[in-house]
Amino acid sequence: MKPRWWCWNSSTVNRCSVSVKLIMTWDIAPNREQDYFEFVVREFIPGVQRLGFELSDAWATVFGEQPQILVGATLPSPSKARQIMRSAEWNRLHTQLLELVQNYSEKLVEARGGFQF
Repeated sequence: MKPRWWCWNSSTVNRCSVSVKLIMTWDIAPNREQDYFEFVVREFIPGVQRLGFELSDAWATVFGEQPQILVGATLPSPSKARQIMRSAEWNRLHTQLLELVQNYSEKLVEARGGFQF
């Protein structure tokens, strides 16, 4: 289902009526658990919050064939999400995360109440 966003553009305004959620999933790389947890707690979470993301979900899969970790973070608009995800600080945090995880996936969706995957 496509998001129901309405936006308008002008030379000075680019606004959309919907908040968005960045949904990221991954598996922690074998033998990197300690490094992973230290990075996530000390750098990744504080860093994404400084950038403007509001963390909304953090899930760990205990049983089954789903990604080990799911993290959701919301932003007020698609344009703000794009701006942040193009920043040098996001690139630094994202690159460090990718060194510690496998099977990384991300998607940007319309934020809705409740669990989203």
